[in-house]
Amino acid sequence: MSIMLLILLQLLVLVSCAPPRCDPGFRGQCKPTVEEKPKCTDVMLSYCDDMPYTQNMFPNILNHKTREDAEGSAEYLLLSVVETLLGGECNPEVRMLGCSVMAARCEKEKVLKPCRTTCEAVRKRCSHAFDGIEMAWPYFLDCDRFFVSDEEGCYDPLEGLRAEQNEEEVETPPEYRDDMIKFNHHTNAQMISILKKTEEKCEDIARTYSIGRSTEGTELLVIEFSKNPGQHELLEPEMKYVGNMHGNEVLGRELLILLAQHMCSEYLLGNERIQTIINTTRIHILPCMNPDGHDMAVSGLQDNNYSEDEGSRYDSSNVGRNNAQNIDLNRNFPDLTSIAYSRRRQRRYRTDHIPIPDSYWFRKVAPETYAVMKWIRSIPFVLSANFHGGDLVVSYPYDLSKHPLQRNMLSLTPDAKVFKLLARTYADAHESMSTSRARCGSSRGVSEKGTVNGAQWSSIAGSMQDFNYLHTNCFEVTVELGCEKFPAEDELFNGWHENFEALLTFMEAAHRGIKGIVKDEAGNAVKGAQISVRGIRHDVTTAENGDYWRLLTPGVHIVTASAPGYAKAIKKVHLPGRMLTAGRVDFLLKKAELEPDNQEEEDSIPSMGSYDRFDPYNQYEHYTLIADVSQNRPESAKKPWWWSYFILPEGPEPKWLLKHH
Repeated sequence: MSIMLLILLQLLVLVSCAPPRCDPGFRGQCKPTVEEKPKCTDVMLSYCDDMPYTQNMFPNILNHKTREDAEGSAEYLLLSVVETLLGGECNPEVRMLGCSVMAARCEKEKVLKPCRTTCEAVRKRCSHAFDGIEMAWPYFLDCDRFFVSDEEGCYDPLEGLRAEQNEEEVETPPEYRDDMIKFNHHTNAQMISILKKTEEKCEDIARTYSIGRSTEGTELLVIEFSKNPGQHELLEPEMKYVGNMHGNEVLGRELLILLAQHMCSEYLLGNERIQTIINTTRIHILPCMNPDGHDMAVSGLQDNNYSEDEGSRYDSSNVGRNNAQNIDLNRNFPDLTSIAYSRRRQRRYRTDHIPIPDSYWFRKVAPETYAVMKWIRSIPFVLSANFHGGDLVVSYPYDLSKHPLQRNMLSLTPDAKVFKLLARTYADAHESMSTSRARCGSSRGVSEKGTVNGAQWSSIAGSMQDFNYLHTNCFEVTVELGCEKFPAEDELFNGWHENFEALLTFMEAAHRGIKGIVKDEAGNAVKGAQISVRGIRHDVTTAENGDYWRLLTPGVHIVTASAPGYAKAIKKVHLPGRMLTAGRVDFLLKKAELEPDNQEEEDSIPSMGSYDRFDPYNQYEHYTLIADVSQNRPESAKKPWWWSYFILPEGPEPKWLLKHH
């Protein structure tokens, strides 16, 4: 038995060591296997069956060996859901562009690559849609890597689609209507995407630009409208709208997003009023000053709405009001109002262009506040409104009470008449703000026909509207849009309807008063010349090209232009009551020697050198570092909502989908 077992084991060893039957070196057993070359096969990928060709080849350009490999990839999964992810936008262009790579065109057993020009055109038109969901432009749509030029024999993967579109668009002019605008809440990424899309649609009159980043690194994006965007034009007033300063007060944010879209579409449709506003005014819109607070407000609202235990719900009304550093941005600007009050006993005190005290920089200055201050200083704004929620009223400066204990008390600026006129302009144009039945919130006891003095209503220090008035030429009011800080989506249309006329009318108010150019005898512009109005202790200064704008009420005014080294020039101006455009008042300044006895007191008007000294402790670099750090947060803390859908059971994580990978 043992001998038989030994023989069997030896035979088993011989068999296991024998060369494979199909080894070409083992003579007579089999023929060598000949590897077949790839051939053109019918397109079998279901999401690519509408391509303008019928055959493809595997391995494809992405090195998927078989159709099964391609269908199981994250790339193909993206093409299958791209329409849903992008809300129907850029479909089927993006899908067909991806199919031209995944199911590459095959002719005469040769793969043809798609045209780079087609890829670049689609990317220009659709990259904002990916930005809107915080997704990177897909790597396999890299125009330089997977696409070639006409000279290299490329083909247009959208050829059939373009033919269909051309048939549909014959003699049909493009239309842009309000019913195309969606009345819903937008994430920060969606908001940025809409602004950039609006810029692209109206590239001749619109431009987006960033003024900085929030604490968490979100871009503070502004959209500008002008007949020559990006340029200050002589004698054209500049105005701004700022929304969502308090992150949980969202109606202003959504109204400004809607306003940007509406102005673009109506301009293209030939709306004469919109065209006149844009052609004569440079308009800057910052829909969201506090994106981090907005995110916190949305999270707080969701927690409150979806709590299963009714008793565990909490009051989320103030969640997200402050920024990510828990700073109330409308208390974070330099308190220049106290400085103005301290100057009142001086014989020739002024309330304009008050420098930022050095002590301000030793407190906690939010990056959002810092960015807005630099923005306000860099552009010669004439008029501004910032939008809040929680009441229905327009508030005007001062915000800080002149009462020594800061108790609520009527505290008016030297331009009280102008501010009351501006506040009434918005309130009267609003559908209900100026009526008695519209009263709500804490302003009911002190407001008058929808307007109220900020200090009399609720005294605060470091507000943005006080800073605008006391530090720059800009006159700003605060618009409270309603008692509901975070209205439901089905209320947004009503909010738009109520405020639409007021938004336009307030823009037109930038043309009230007078405007002009100050030059010297040689015809040179005088930058920084002071424009004074008798009886109003608040001057405005000329811009880089010597032009100025001075908001005034109707009536007779004595206006003076002055500058160091020049004799004063004085003119009498009469503004009729129904005059809605600024009167032109130019000044010619002649050289003159200043007499020591006539020099103004040191404390009366700050020197330009002192005024121009901004951020002496280089806080800008500090906040740039904050933004850089926030951009390098651990990925787990910033994965977008769609990420889990692309995690496949087998295979690496598709990190190429992440914008900041």
